[in-house]
Order: sequence, then C-alpha cells, then structure tokens
Amino acid sequence: MSKSNDKALSFVDPDDIGNNHSNNEHFSAILDSRLSRRSLLRGGAASIASAFIGSSALSACGSNDTPVVVTPEVPKPVEKLLGFAPVAKSLLDSVIVPVGYTASAIYALGDPLTASTAAYRNDGTDTDYENRAGDHHDGMEWFGLSADGKASLTSVERGLLGVNHEATTNEKQASFFLHANGGTSSLPRPASEVDKETAIHGVSFVEVRKANGKWEYVKDSSFNRRFTCLTEMELSGPVRGNALAITKYSATGQKTRGTLNNCGTGKTPWNSFVTGEENWAGYFTRNATDDTARVGEKSIVALKRYGSSQGLPSRHGWETGGTEDKYVRWNISKTGSSTNGSDDYRNEMNGMGYIVEMDAYDKTKLAKKRTALGRFAHESAAFGKPVAGKPLAVYMGDDSRNEYIYKYVSTANWDAADANSTNPLATGDKYLDSGKLYVAQFNADGSGKWIELSLSNAQIAAYANYKFADQADICVNSRLAGDAVGATKMDRPEWCSVNPANGEIYYSLTNNSNRNVNATGSSQLVPDSANPRAYTDMKGTTAQNGNPNGHILRMKEGTDGSAALTFTWDVYLFAAEASADAGKINLSSLTNDQDMSSPDGLAFSPATGICWIQTDDGAFTDVTNCMMLAGLPGQVGDGEKVTLNYTKTDGTPLAVTTYVGKKPTADTLKRFLVGPVGCELTGIAETPDGKALFVNIQHPGETTAAANIADPTKYTSQWPANTGYGLGKRPRSATIVITKNDGGRIGS
Repeated sequence: MSKSNDKALSFVDPDDIGNNHSNNEHFSAILDSRLSRRSLLRGGAASIASAFIGSSALSACGSNDTPVVVTPEVPKPVEKLLGFAPVAKSLLDSVIVPVGYTASAIYALGDPLTASTAAYRNDGTDTDYENRAGDHHDGMEWFGLSADGKASLTSVERGLLGVNHEATTNEKQASFFLHANGGTSSLPRPASEVDKETAIHGVSFVEVRKANGKWEYVKDSSFNRRFTCLTEMELSGPVRGNALAITKYSATGQKTRGTLNNCGTGKTPWNSFVTGEENWAGYFTRNATDDTARVGEKSIVALKRYGSSQGLPSRHGWETGGTEDKYVRWNISKTGSSTNGSDDYRNEMNGMGYIVEMDAYDKTKLAKKRTALGRFAHESAAFGKPVAGKPLAVYMGDDSRNEYIYKYVSTANWDAADANSTNPLATGDKYLDSGKLYVAQFNADGSGKWIELSLSNAQIAAYANYKFADQADICVNSRLAGDAVGATKMDRPEWCSVNPANGEIYYSLTNNSNRNVNATGSSQLVPDSANPRAYTDMKGTTAQNGNPNGHILRMKEGTDGSAALTFTWDVYLFAAEASADAGKINLSSLTNDQDMSSPDGLAFSPATGICWIQTDDGAFTDVTNCMMLAGLPGQVGDGEKVTLNYTKTDGTPLAVTTYVGKKPTADTLKRFLVGPVGCELTGIAETPDGKALFVNIQHPGETTAAANIADPTKYTSQWPANTGYGLGKRPRSATIVITKNDGGRIGS
C-alpha cells in the first residue's frame, strides 16, 4: 500500500525497490510438464437470475356464474448478486458508487477519540494525535457490539472497527499536510513534528453505530483506543527472548515498542484482530560506518537483505528529533560496547515486520507480535477455514518486488470451542506461537509445493550465504530462508483472502517493473508461468515496462487441506486496460466496465461471497482514479492454458505457459466504486448482514506539492472536506460507509 515504486513519487522506500538478489530458479529452468485442465462449474456465490411465476389470469365461476378474474400474486425477484449498474471510470474529486447506493465519510484523520480531545481543525496546528484517528487508513475489520456492550458475532447496528494507519503523506521527509507550513524537510527534524508523525502511525479501534438511520463514529466511546509507534507490545513465539531481540529497551528480548506501516489485516477464527507490518525497514537508518562496526557479523547480510544498507537515509529522519530514547531508537547502528546489544538499538529492527494480534474489546491487553509467522513486508493474513481436529493455516505475502508467498500451519489442531474464546490472545498463543512456516514454489505445469522453513530442511542448514542459528533466526530472516530453498519470486504479493465457498486462496500481485524478457542478473526477472507478462504500457508519452498492471493469482490446496504440501494454481484475473492486446496483455478480456490496474486490497464478503478488489495504481491514473470492483470468481482450473511467445533482442524465442481463469462476464465482474483524486482504495469490512460496507480512502491529494500547502486551490484533492465533512480543506484519509438506498445487501 502507498507504494512509491512504479509511481512518480518523490520518496523511494527501500522495501519497494526490491532487495532479493538471490539466484533462485525461475520457471524457465523448472518443470514444463502439462497439468490436465478441465472446465469446471463455477463455485462460490453465483448470479441468480430474477425468477417470476409465469401464469396468466385465471377465470372462475362464482355462485351467480359471473366470471371472477383472479390475479395471482407476483413474487419478488430473487436477489441477483452484482445486480447494480457498473460505475464508469472517473477523474473527479469524489467517491462515486452505483445508482441506488449512498457513500458517506464517517471517520477521518484527526477525528478525536475521547470526549476531552478538541475537534480537528485540519490546518496543521492540531496535536494530541495519540487520541485521534491516525493517517492513511488501510486494512480494516468489523467487531460487533451488543446493546449491553459485549462482543457479538451478530450485531449489525453497533460495533468496533479495527483500522490500520499505515503511513503519512509526505514530500521528501516531512508529512506536509500534518504541519502548518508543510513541515521541515531538512535535518534535523523538529521534535514536535516527529512526535506528530510517530503518533499518526499504527492502529485504531473506534466504535461506530447506526443512529436515526445513519452511521456515525462514537467520539467518547470507552472502547476507542490507539496503538502507535511507541506503544509497548510483547514479542511472542520463537523470537521471544532470543538474542536477536535484545535491545536497550528490552534486555530480555521479550518486548518492543510500537507497530509500524500497518497494511492489510485479518480476523482470527477466535474473533481477534491481526495486522501486518509492511514497509518498516525504511523508517530506520544506519551510520555510514556501521558495516565496519559490525565487521565479521552475519547481521550485515541480514540487514541488507531487508533493505537497510549503511548510510542510507531514513524515511522521515525521526532519529534526528533529539537525544531522547524515542528518537534514538530509529538509528540501528552498533554504537554500544556490549556483546549482546543491550546498550544500543542494533537489534531494534528485528522487532518489526510481523503479524500482530490485538484484542479488539479489551484495552488492558498488550498486543502480541506473532513471530512464528515470519518477518517480512507483511500485507494481510488470511485464515483457512477451520476444521475440527485439523491444524489451522494462515496465508501471507511479502509485498516487495521479487518476494515470496508464505503459509503458516499450527501445531495445535482446531478445537471448535475456541471460536467462543473469552481470552482471544491466550487462544492466539495456542495456535500462532507454535507451528511450521512454509514458502511457496510454483511450477510451470500449474502445480506447486510448500517448502518448510526450518533447520530440518537440509537446504537451510547448509545455506552458504547465511548461517541460521535456530528457528528464531529463520523467523527473523524469513526472506533469507526463502532464498535458501529456491522459493519463487513473485510480482509483489499484496493482500490475500480465502474464498469461503471452496477454500481457495487468492493473492493480488500488484505489479512489478522488474519483469523483462531480456533480464539478466538477480533483480531483473524474465516472465514465468505464475508471473507471465512483460510488456510496455503507455501512460501518455511515458513508457511503463515490466508488469505494470498486475494480476490476481489463486491456489487450491492438495488433499491434506491446511496441512497440504502441494497445491494447484491459476490466474483468476489479469489486470489491464480494455484496449490492450488481448493476446499478450488483456488475457482476461476485460471490458471498459471491468478494466483496472494494480490490484491490491482483496477480500471476500462473508455475507454474499462477493470478491472485492481494490486498486493502488500509478499506471492507469491518467485515465481514472483508483477503484473497487466486485467479482464472482469460479475455481482453479475453470479456464484455459495459454502460451505467450516473446522474442529477446538477440532473436532468441521465449515461450511462457500460464493458466488463465474463466473470463469474466458482465454479470461476474464490474466496477463498483471510484475514489477521489490521488487516493488508494484499501480496507474492506462489513456488518454480518452485508447491508453496511466500510471502505477506506487513503491519501487523497497525495500528488499535491508541499510548496502549495498555503493555497487550497492548488491541492489536487480537497476530499472529504468538499463533501461537507469537517473543517479546513486539506485532504484526509477517511473511512466511508456504503449503504443501499432500499436497505438491501451491498452488491445485489
């Protein structure tokens, strides 16, 4: 989310550049055998045609033999999913939804979360962000509340939203909309500015309710809560207490501070909230001589693999805010004399990059970082359907160019009684602290395998580039472990979600400018079966190369379900412009009502089975703002095998075989929403009845120049102020709620 790669932004996050320089094999060097494909009936929620009883009026005779005309009752039409009219592409500074729907902003950056917090002025003078909504609303989950304030799985008019606050809109280093004069981009940064910026990151829990027919957030709710970059949290699982976690803050290696760059979310089967820490590495810095201070240590290899090279500036310069510990921690150089790191922050970055579990209802509980699930640029975490007596699976992606897809399988088998746990974090200890971590390898015949990341794997034990000490070391350095076993490099795995109809797993692969038919070396990749496209997409007069539009991949586990070591796969959708070459680019034959670029947010509706697809796009924004689509997907294997024939510059042919899912129709995929200027669509949650859909609008107006901060007429967006929401005219990330005017379910 909020990606600067493949976009014309001023800041480049090291995580987005891509730091995978391993020589893992690609499909051209792997299996090229054929997997038999059959045309299968589409699973999941189906479009149901409106049904009427076809009967003419009946003639009958009464007691006086006068004919009586009896008019039969006309049944109501059966609900048709995706029955709405598709929304056209748009460059307007507004949220556009289908006719018959209403979208309203209800919770935006700076909104107060306590009765004593002042109203948000939105002019750069606000403070106390620890008690306000954070910035860059991202992944989101619904947690119902009963009338008496208890956790409820059925409540539809009162609940909590768990909302990620990923980042902040910045030009150079300063978060310019947050500060009165646009902020200070030179170093050192003022402490007052740093304090604002660290506070707007993290997670919020906010109560929302339907009152007098309208949704609103509850400013003074006792459930409202913020987690920031400085909130104390527990390390849980293999890394807890390990030498790699020892810092000046926690000499025992059991705790850390804060959660950072929170992107996708997930909801556990025991009703707790999980959030993924994504592009965290760029927030830290190392001195230009730090490699010398660490000479002979394997930590240098690990740091560089995660994008932290010595002398590289940090994202916001927070380490320059002063001499207090809360600023110093962002410099992870080895400056102390201890052998274990207890007198500096050389290991501080090892406390970031995890799936973090939180109790949505209990403000007294510390969040727990579930280290057994690996450390990388986490997006969302999708739980496979729990089966009594079987282990749980959690699916995850590493969102950076050329990174991997992962799965975690619990040691404990699922006990259905845990669905009603009164202590969610203790239940999380049971399922998320002990298990096996796997990475995916995709084969060219439509099959694949899960490879265990543990010292019992000879490839990891013998890996020449990095000597793993234990399972904690593997969890901290999951990317290196993936390198060791030859995992498949993917086109930026973003969100993942599990289709409730059939258990298949969907991954959005948002884009990758490093795909190149003539690729040489480790960072530039030739197309392969699961990432088959390398082409040029024109944005005006600018050539965008690689796979600038992205695709959505889906996987079907083998017969062992969550514990399976094999899977089959295909590509559900190839994102593309409708006018693009149908033979090499628009392989899904998308129309003007369906075309898109850079799929990112991805979630299935529990109420309807609709697959919601959101975009974080830089390639198509000369034609349309970012958008959200609704789909009714089928299942792995319902499409066809396709071969893409490329020719290298030296004349050498390159044939890449892939598997394309059944092409969508006007009834199975259509655009539902287009957002305001400069935004990203991200975050999806809904009430259990499917009648209220919550969506996040992130960083509208991010293309505004900091030099124009004093002139609102030069803001590229003024949303949501231009809808009458709040004070000031500075654009704000915000949560909207979408309802259907007739009170029906969203998407029908």
